[in-house]
Amino acid sequence: MTEQLDNANKGSIDPGLLAILCCPETKLKVLRAEDQLIEQVNSRIQRGEIQNKAGQQVKETLDGGLIREDKKILYPIRDQIPIMLIEEGIMLESEP
Repeated sequence: MTEQLDNANKGSIDPGLLAILCCPETKLKVLRAEDQLIEQVNSRIQRGEIQNKAGQQVKETLDGGLIREDKKILYPIRDQIPIMLIEEGIMLESEP
């Protein structure tokens, strides 16, 4: 049962940490992504449809994510660790 609780919390993030995080590229605020969005992104990852900003295919599903306030970039959370590297960001909308 403890393992199930641990797995459920892998995508969570400490509220104090979230309050100080921002997009490393634009400095816009980031918010915890809704579970529904994470499920959609993970489904697309499993189908091989997701690339990060570095142009590499994302192969590992996300435990959670932080979405930039303009809703264009999603930063992965894995094992409660936000991956706040520009090249690891996942574009949610096509940028011009």
